[in-house]
Amino acid sequence: MSSPNRDKDGNPLIQRYSKNDRSNHWVTAICFILLAVSGLAMFHPATSWMYVFLGGGQWTRILHPFIGLVMFISFALLVARFWHHNKIDAADKQWLKQMDDVLNNREEKLPKIGMYNAGQKILFFVLVGAMLGLLLSGVVIWRAYFSFYFPIEIVRLAALLHAFCAFVIICSIIVHIYAAFWVKGSIGAMVRGTVSYGWARKHHPRWFEEVVRKSRD
Repeated sequence: MSSPNRDKDGNPLIQRYSKNDRSNHWVTAICFILLAVSGLAMFHPATSWMYVFLGGGQWTRILHPFIGLVMFISFALLVARFWHHNKIDAADKQWLKQMDDVLNNREEKLPKIGMYNAGQKILFFVLVGAMLGLLLSGVVIWRAYFSFYFPIEIVRLAALLHAFCAFVIICSIIVHIYAAFWVKGSIGAMVRGTVSYGWARKHHPRWFEEVVRKSRD
């Protein structure tokens, strides 16, 4: 029988994400999926069959921007929660220089990593930029409320920017999901909120040492 601080075998666990962190993440993730399929449905006739996911073409055009606002607000809360963990430091720069060791899982040769590694931090800032681009361009092309305030040339440019940012964010999330499967235990951390001591020590040793030190104080 496992407890909140131990797994089913009795091994100790470390909390990596709180309930609020996880719910915030999954709200953002669900919104992203809905926006991806509805955006693709509106983007090209070949993917128009995806209209079915939001109840048809009319409902898709109505709901897409509102879901976008929900995702942006939820993502902004994530940024506020984790911004301080994503500052690039000297260890991150060295981590990037040792990409060969990263790709070949030679983690013992890498500098000690905090809560996130350099790759995760770069992805974080790419997502921040793409989200801002989607919000600003989305407002300009939101026909029901705002697009008539702008010249048609600006609306067309905003539509291109929106498509580009959507492409960037979809590619980034694919990388994010792949990395989560690549590093076994990452998905479990966002589902259960905890990781084993061994996982933390292996993948994020500096963060592990900080957590253990605080638990002893």
